[in-house]
Amino acid sequence: MITEETLFSGELYDANDPELLAEQARCLETLYAFNATRPTEIEKRTALLKTMFRGLGEDCYIEPPLRANWGGRHVVFGARVYANFNLTMVDDGPITVGDCTLIGPNVTIATAAHPIDSALRAKGYQYNLPVVIGKNCWLGAGALIMPGVTIGDNTVVGAGSVVTRDLPANVVAVGAPCRVLRAITEADRAKFAGSPLSENL
Repeated sequence: MITEETLFSGELYDANDPELLAEQARCLETLYAFNATRPTEIEKRTALLKTMFRGLGEDCYIEPPLRANWGGRHVVFGARVYANFNLTMVDDGPITVGDCTLIGPNVTIATAAHPIDSALRAKGYQYNLPVVIGKNCWLGAGALIMPGVTIGDNTVVGAGSVVTRDLPANVVAVGAPCRVLRAITEADRAKFAGSPLSENL
C-alpha cells in the first residue's frame, strides 16, 4: 500500500496503484454528494466539507461545483476562506490556504507533477509538491497555482496568472509566468478611505 508519507515525500510513486485508487474513489463519493447539494442546503454543505477536508476553519464557503482529485482530503483551509465556482484542486499532495483568502472562479491549485522522462510517465508515475497560500490573499479568476508554490500573506494574484514560483507577501503579481508587479502600499488602503465600511478596519 502506498502511504500518505509517500504521497507527501516528493518522490515518484505509481498513481495507478489499485488500493490508492480505491481510497481515492471513496473520497470522490463524498465530493459528489457535496456537488449535488441544493443552493439552500448551506449547513449540509458545511458538514460535508468538514468530513472531506483535512482541516476547515469557521465560516468557510465554497461554491459548487468543486473539483478535487482526493475530494479535499489533503487540504487545509483557514477561517473565512471563500472559493467561487469551479475551484479545481489537484490535491494528491498537501494544499494549505490561510484565513480570509478569496479564490476567484475557475482557479486551479495543483500539487501533482509528472516526470519529464516519457518512459516514467508511461508507467503512470508521478510525484507531489505542496502548495501553501497565505492569509488574506486574493487569487483572481482563472489563476493557475503550480506544484511547490508558496504565496505570502496579503498577496493579490491577477486573473489568468500562471504562478510557477513563490510569491512574497504584500504584493500584486500578474502574468504568465506570474511576476511581481508592485508592492501593496498605504495608497491602496487610502483609495477607500472615505467609505463608511473602511472605518471598521
